[in-house]
Amino acid sequence: MSSGLFKVVFLLMMGAGIPVAIAMAGASLLYAMLSGNIPDFVVIHRMVGGLDSFPLLAVPFFILAGNLMNVGGITNRIYNFALSLVGWMRGGLAHVNIVGSVIFSGMSGTAIADAAGLGTIEIKAMRDHGYSAEFAVGVTAASATLGPIIPPSLPFVIYAMFANVSIGALFLAGILPGIVMSLLMMATVAWFAHRKGWGGDVKFDGRRMARALLELAIVIGFPLTLWQLAQFDLNLQLTFAVALVLLFLADWYFRFDAVLPMLTPVLLIGGMTTGVFTATEGAIAACVWALALGVIWYRTLSMRQIIRITMETIETSSTVLLIVAAASIFGWMLTATKTTEAIATWVLAFTNDPMTFLLLANLLMLFVGCFLEPTAAITILVPILLPIVKTLGIDPIHFGLVMVLNLMIGLLHPPMGLVLFVLARVAKLSIERTTMAILPWLVPLLLSLALVTYYPQISLWLPRQFL
Repeated sequence: MSSGLFKVVFLLMMGAGIPVAIAMAGASLLYAMLSGNIPDFVVIHRMVGGLDSFPLLAVPFFILAGNLMNVGGITNRIYNFALSLVGWMRGGLAHVNIVGSVIFSGMSGTAIADAAGLGTIEIKAMRDHGYSAEFAVGVTAASATLGPIIPPSLPFVIYAMFANVSIGALFLAGILPGIVMSLLMMATVAWFAHRKGWGGDVKFDGRRMARALLELAIVIGFPLTLWQLAQFDLNLQLTFAVALVLLFLADWYFRFDAVLPMLTPVLLIGGMTTGVFTATEGAIAACVWALALGVIWYRTLSMRQIIRITMETIETSSTVLLIVAAASIFGWMLTATKTTEAIATWVLAFTNDPMTFLLLANLLMLFVGCFLEPTAAITILVPILLPIVKTLGIDPIHFGLVMVLNLMIGLLHPPMGLVLFVLARVAKLSIERTTMAILPWLVPLLLSLALVTYYPQISLWLPRQFL
């Protein structure tokens, strides 16, 4: 079996609708059996070896943490906080939608969780306030792409494992692009509001606004205060414990909406950058934090719910890890058959300009993102594109941001856009109407993609400051 036939078999299996994991593993196994120079057991050995990775343990724990936050009543608290902060602005609930997604992104790590969890509340509220179903779906779909950009992020973990880069650096790199995307989306809402003469959706309440700003100041000030205290000769662990106790007391006294949930990404990033824990240990810490909030503090999680959440996490994790296992042998086969080398040679013969390559890579990844879910796309594309990225001197951290953002935009499009299907079901709209509703929101998303692609400082400034 020639290497060309190996690739043809894989494409035929994909075209026949066979799941991508089975297509990758099946094509690899057929090549091993028919080539005659690769022992069959190598396929199984490589697949098992692909899962034998400590950083990969972060995948099920981040999924579990997101599910615990989603079911534990956190979404309502985030929505109320965002309503207090920006609900009075023109096009208020659309701004609430975006701000809520920014906050929830720091807990879920996936666009699907954002669309299915917070999106359900937001779409209903917007329709009750007179917004069209199409506009509500469009802004919800666009804001859901923030889920894997703002840390923590499941696609970043998968990319980091295949690209052999720091998960912590990727998490830090996603913060500023996420803020840029949010501002461009809010500018789009402001344009719609000006054009259609919308007003605010809640009356401006100075006391409520001040309370929301106080919550935001606490979340921002907590890590900055600890950072300043760390300059003195203090026991950092004891200082952190005392600060956390004071924070819980303040939350109990003032009955804040979302201070503790919003601290999830702060604690995670802070712990990773200061070396308190690794990304995998951070995922476990996020689960402990989510359980502490849901079971002890807010008392919104029952044992029955925890069991159901655990079973859902096992199901989702099994799907993701099967793709990773299949991609391990598939990537090895691509290298063994010199496919990656041939592609790199062809691309480099076509262009040696990093900017031109990034343009071509964007077009490729946008196309692939419409047909493959992000985990599968990352596992296939990284072994092919990363050698070219390194040869052209493009930072792999920056390229990881570009890849994930492309694939998130792909989630909004047929035929395989999962966010598209989730929101169509939530809003009870046809796929055609949902697709048309999303089209205007491609403008801020593609503009964000262009900025992140051609201004790598947006992605790389924070990692270079702290790592």
